Amino acid sequence: MATIEIGGCAVGPGQPVFIAAEIGINHNGDMDLARRMIDAAAAAGADAVKFQNYRTEDFVTDRSLTHEYENGGHLVRESQYKMFKRYELRRDSLRMLSGHCRERGVIFFSTPSGEEGIDDLLAVGTPLLKNGSDYLTNLPLIRAMARTGLPTVLSTGMATVEEIRDAVEAFRGAGNDRLILLLCTSTYPAPDEDVNLRRIPALAANFATLAGFSDHSFGITAAIGAVAMGACFVEKHFTLDKNLPGPDHRFSSDPAEFAQLVRGVRAIERQLGSDRIGPAPSEIEGRAGFRLSCVAARDLPAGHVLRQQDVAFRRPGTGLPPKAVDQVLGRKLAAAVAGGHIFGAADFHG
Repeated sequence: MATIEIGGCAVGPGQPVFIAAEIGINHNGDMDLARRMIDAAAAAGADAVKFQNYRTEDFVTDRSLTHEYENGGHLVRESQYKMFKRYELRRDSLRMLSGHCRERGVIFFSTPSGEEGIDDLLAVGTPLLKNGSDYLTNLPLIRAMARTGLPTVLSTGMATVEEIRDAVEAFRGAGNDRLILLLCTSTYPAPDEDVNLRRIPALAANFATLAGFSDHSFGITAAIGAVAMGACFVEKHFTLDKNLPGPDHRFSSDPAEFAQLVRGVRAIERQLGSDRIGPAPSEIEGRAGFRLSCVAARDLPAGHVLRQQDVAFRRPGTGLPPKAVDQVLGRKLAAAVAGGHIFGAADFHG
């Protein structure tokens, strides 16, 4: 797959993994908190921060629907409409947050819930759009995202193969191929057995797209494992404090954990290295010291014909290797050698 450029960052094969801190609704409707979260994400090494600029009425109008989540050790049940309403972001807030991201050197992007939200993001200069798993079957919105020409990330939580195919075809059919599919488990938090990291290369292969990971699990293990499975884009929920009120803080990474995630991803990138089989550069110098040579098992006189019991295998590996033993057995020594002598080609007649 070809790389995709996002706000000056090349994303794709052979490029550093793009790491996004998903602030989402963890700003709790407090723009000062949102700015501090951007600061902390930048300091932790994030390439980007993501928000959600939905309109509640785009997806919830039934005031009787509730959402249940754990917070501070207590089970909270509240109206979905009221909960989402207090976290809405309008264009003026998006402009402020986008500007603060530019000041801090991180990329701003967001998840809209309608074409009005897309327009707001275009107005503040976002270089990337995100479509959430709950909106994967909203093909009109996906086509509208594609028509912007911007690279777009589609999360695939809860989706069947057919639903993903429909979304990909809708996006490409609108004339845009700058697409990244994210493995996502739409459970909050996601249990380990439902993460299924092996789906990352399957997404890339089945849909001929770049693939990444939207992480809803506890900790950082899954995100680092995703990179080992080929993810070029990793998104992790982010908070300043896991104990803040709200539905997503508990399973989000705080600044210390997110910084650890970034270090882990950068380390695994280096450790994945090359698929070329052969000694690593750091191994070359140690080969002679660690490998074995054919050596004299005891003192041997000149003209002695070597037998099996005359040869031992010892460090260092600066002489004939053990695999050459069959080539020296039965040959005459050109000169006497002491026990432990490392055999070389010059030790033998002929």
